Amino acid sequence: MFYVNTRAIIERERDGRTEIIIQTRNKPNEPKQLELPGGRVEKFESLLTALRREVKEETGLDVTWIEGEDTRIDTDGINPNIVVECVRPFTAYQTIKGGIDSVGYYFICRAEGELLEEGDHSQKARWVTVDELAKRIHNDPLQFINIDCAAIMFYLKHRVNVLPVGETN
Repeated sequence: MFYVNTRAIIERERDGRTEIIIQTRNKPNEPKQLELPGGRVEKFESLLTALRREVKEETGLDVTWIEGEDTRIDTDGINPNIVVECVRPFTAYQTIKGGIDSVGYYFICRAEGELLEEGDHSQKARWVTVDELAKRIHNDPLQFINIDCAAIMFYLKHRVNVLPVGETN
């Protein structure tokens, strides 16, 4: 099997610090690791539609803004049998060894609402500061699911310019 995923880095500013949402993965027969909200894109589902759906199912939040959404174009109206969407994500990943063969797209976004204690295959969604996130990645990267571990390191370096503890440019 080959999967396509869309995943959210949900940001907010609080007391002058950037925070994002992490949650605990809660799937049967899988370890309870930390992850970012998101999941599989359904057949012929738009990346942005899937992102909003997954965030709602897992966290209870409604996505109100997606960075790059204004870059979206599609071919609707050109060929009545095919519509193709192009949009600029924050970053993309590809599994290149082991695990589940997949590619995915991460989007920076904002959301509103009340966090669920338990969502669809997720629990304990919570806000953490980017400093706490950097410490967690440095101290125990295996507490995160593999794809999100890579994306969080990318986010820390390229979005907020915070490197994991002990790492230099």
